Amino acid sequence: MGKEIEKKFLIKGEDWRKDSTGVLFRQGYLSTVKERTVRVRTIDNKGFLTIKGITIGATRAEYEYEISVSDANEMLDALCEKPIIEKNRYKIEYSNLIWEVDEFFGENEGLIVAEVELESEDQDIAIPEWIGEEVTGDPRYFNSNLIKHPFKNW
Repeated sequence: MGKEIEKKFLIKGEDWRKDSTGVLFRQGYLSTVKERTVRVRTIDNKGFLTIKGITIGATRAEYEYEISVSDANEMLDALCEKPIIEKNRYKIEYSNLIWEVDEFFGENEGLIVAEVELESEDQDIAIPEWIGEEVTGDPRYFNSNLIKHPFKNW
């Protein structure tokens, strides 16, 4: 079984932008029930289908499969719940970990969050100075909830 362990944080300031280039992600959801989400995503010219289980602590089951970008775009346009999530993702290495910073657009413009994937929930991590409050357990920041309750409406 695939497994994802990640922690999510808000961002402070603009220092994270130094020497980082974003990649455009488009993603939508075919299912957003609490027990499972089914996501369609495009990154550059690749498509992905991802199934995630319920989050317990910072851990959940995760299965991801590459699909054709044309199929992914068709699903995003015709089948996924609206609005589609659009964001730039920046990968920043810090203290032997890769931090993924997502800067959202559209209905979620103004929201910037960072995630870090871990080997275990109790793994010690060095926190960059541009990391703010931890929001791992706050469901408002789940991408699947941002389509139902966009950041602009908070």
